[in-house]
Amino acid sequence: MQLLLTLLIPSGGPLKTGKSRVLYVASEEFPAVAVVGLGKENISEPIEERDEAKEAIRTAVAAGCQSLGDAGINKILVDPCGDGEAAAEGAHLSTFKYQDLKSNKKPIPTVHCFVEGDTGWNYGSTLAKGQNIARRLMETPANILTPTNFAQEAVDCLEGLGVEVLTRSYEWAKERSMNAFLSVSQGSAEPPIFLELNYRGNSFSDEKPVAIVGKGITFDTGGISLKPSSGMEAMKGDMGGAAATVGSIFIAAALGFPINIKGFIPLCENMPGGTATKPGDIVVASNGKSIQVDNTDAEGRLILADALHYASQYKPRAIIDLATLTGAMNVALGTGATGVFTNCTAMWELMHRAGTISGDRVWRMPLWKHYSSQILDYGQADVNNVGKYSRAGGSCTAAAFLKEFVTCDHWMHMDIAGVMENKDEVPYLGKGMSGRPTRTVAHSFELLAKGESEL
Repeated sequence: MQLLLTLLIPSGGPLKTGKSRVLYVASEEFPAVAVVGLGKENISEPIEERDEAKEAIRTAVAAGCQSLGDAGINKILVDPCGDGEAAAEGAHLSTFKYQDLKSNKKPIPTVHCFVEGDTGWNYGSTLAKGQNIARRLMETPANILTPTNFAQEAVDCLEGLGVEVLTRSYEWAKERSMNAFLSVSQGSAEPPIFLELNYRGNSFSDEKPVAIVGKGITFDTGGISLKPSSGMEAMKGDMGGAAATVGSIFIAAALGFPINIKGFIPLCENMPGGTATKPGDIVVASNGKSIQVDNTDAEGRLILADALHYASQYKPRAIIDLATLTGAMNVALGTGATGVFTNCTAMWELMHRAGTISGDRVWRMPLWKHYSSQILDYGQADVNNVGKYSRAGGSCTAAAFLKEFVTCDHWMHMDIAGVMENKDEVPYLGKGMSGRPTRTVAHSFELLAKGESEL
């Protein structure tokens, strides 16, 4: 049975924006219709810093799909509402469920465009698929998604699209003096993996690649600086940066963006084993800088330090790093936006525009010497991993720490700790791991590929 999801703009009716109502009609072809409120046309709210029309369509389509799914419908045809891309995103993101390990799986309706050949729908479907790939990786329990198995997932996801996936071992990392990365892994029985991803979308030119670095802590106990047990199960999602890296490169490859991209993902667990790094230990990173590790739960910046230095050696066009890095970012922005730090205004303008298109916004945070002094002028090493004042300005001092390992003039750090999970803040994502900001990063690739940036 085929069901039509049609979306209307009620004029003065009782149906509110983003709400839905299922109507059962006397039609053999479409016996049920979900009518959803899109709100006012041509709405513009500059202070929101996103395309409100696109966001209204995503939210409305999601509400309709949810209503029909709850009614037991297994196939939904979606009216693209004049923007097939946004409609497809709302449909595919809202119908995602992680139930790979359940014996009794709930049926998930398939969603299709009511208008045949809508190119925007196909485009939006790919964007949503990339984010859903990241969501599935983030939802997978850590005993299953080990560093080794994450690497295999990346191979399975990307190699069919022509992306080269290189899996590097402990020995490879040791030869390159990635001691900060390896220090995090040494308390775990799981071997660390360093992934290198190569997408050549513009292989007929000598164009420098864009580098993307994703934090890949497949489980984070905090190490010796152990986290509280309550809520620790969510730390299976501490590889959200790595997941979004895979998802965004998947989108670029699937849509054939004419751009070269190199991905770098350090993968390991942060465990409190007998050989784990101890608070106060000092390690020397691959760029020769010594690091005093005063808190082993500030481990993401350690693995990124070596990855950023390695990525910088390719002299890329730009570097973007993605990391569920600090609880301080969650306190600062919550789920409203990804906090970004950059040494390049053109990078900010690029990502800000990408977030406006995707609806998954970014907000610029300070990368001042004020914060650098707190991690450089403290302790017995060149750099301290938490800084003089510990919790105060924690996301800012973390970004200042990363800056010490970057030599690229066009670098952006994206702290995605606040957007790692969704409760009900983004209506079309449901409850669980969000996969954010996969689509925003993919749009930044697209804008670069089109030459719509000064970079």
